[in-house]
Amino acid sequence: MVHKYYPIRYRYNMEKLDMKYISLLILVIQNTSLVLLMRYSRTVSGQPYLTSTAVFLTEIIKIISSVVLLHFEVDCESRKTTEAIHEIFVRYLETLRVAVPALLYTVQNNLLYIALTKLDAATFQVTYQLKLLTTALCSVLMLNKKVSPLQWVALCILAVAVALVQLPADSSLSTMFQSPSLNMDQSIGLLAVVVACLTSGFSGVYFEKILKGSKTSLWIRNIQLGLFSMLFSGIGVVVNDWAAVRADGFFQGYSFIVAIVILLQAVGGLIVAAVIKYAGNILKGFGAAISIVLSSTVSYFLLGFQPSPLFLIGSTLVIIATLMYARFVPDPEPPEKSNNSTTV
Repeated sequence: MVHKYYPIRYRYNMEKLDMKYISLLILVIQNTSLVLLMRYSRTVSGQPYLTSTAVFLTEIIKIISSVVLLHFEVDCESRKTTEAIHEIFVRYLETLRVAVPALLYTVQNNLLYIALTKLDAATFQVTYQLKLLTTALCSVLMLNKKVSPLQWVALCILAVAVALVQLPADSSLSTMFQSPSLNMDQSIGLLAVVVACLTSGFSGVYFEKILKGSKTSLWIRNIQLGLFSMLFSGIGVVVNDWAAVRADGFFQGYSFIVAIVILLQAVGGLIVAAVIKYAGNILKGFGAAISIVLSSTVSYFLLGFQPSPLFLIGSTLVIIATLMYARFVPDPEPPEKSNNSTTV
């Protein structure tokens, strides 16, 4: 009778596999476009827009999108949307659990704007892969995930590679270990990226733990996350830029490109949540190799980026380290055998 159910199981596994890689592919395209357009929007001439308002609008769009997707999900399960949303406010203790990642995501999103103002898109893209290291460490500590010895080697290579990328363009192999100094803008950009990687690793793993430890809908979790993120980003607007908002308006400096950046960032949050659900938090970093290549190529041809030899070496090592990490995943532990030889 096993053959009768095999096609159904096979089809189910193939659907999960398709969702896994489709979501990763979409994330690579979205991430590359976001980095390039965000960098362009922060360096183009004209009145600069307020990044705090951009982060606030991102969370509003994310909440609206999650409500729409939740509506379709509950319709498929013959439930009422109002009942699903009611769960957000009645089970307030569950809702409060997402306050921590919401705060960290808000800080992270603001730091990304700062980093891409100070660093070119290619350098940012390579350096930001340090989040793979922070995510791995947090996964080991918080989720008890295993990391193979070769994966640790890959993470060490990643750290060295990012250090190479940060060296000045005029450094040579004979002077690369003489502690060359970065200019102020590069230092601020590098600090913003490093702190963003730390917040990304912890918040991503924390949110993964919440998702996998509960049967609550993914979109309900995103609504909860968005509500807190909107609150925190709104506080950021008032604290940091309220005087500027009163003087020149909430949408000062906005353009079509800025609107696209906000939309891409909002959609990216939903894509990341889907990748965490279908592929796991660490696996979403495996598309970084393609994203690095795309960002560097476009930056070279369209944005005047001139990679130094050390940048090429470092970025190549980042790609190798990322692929190594994906290749040498530890084997899952075999299930424990029951002491009883008979079944009930």
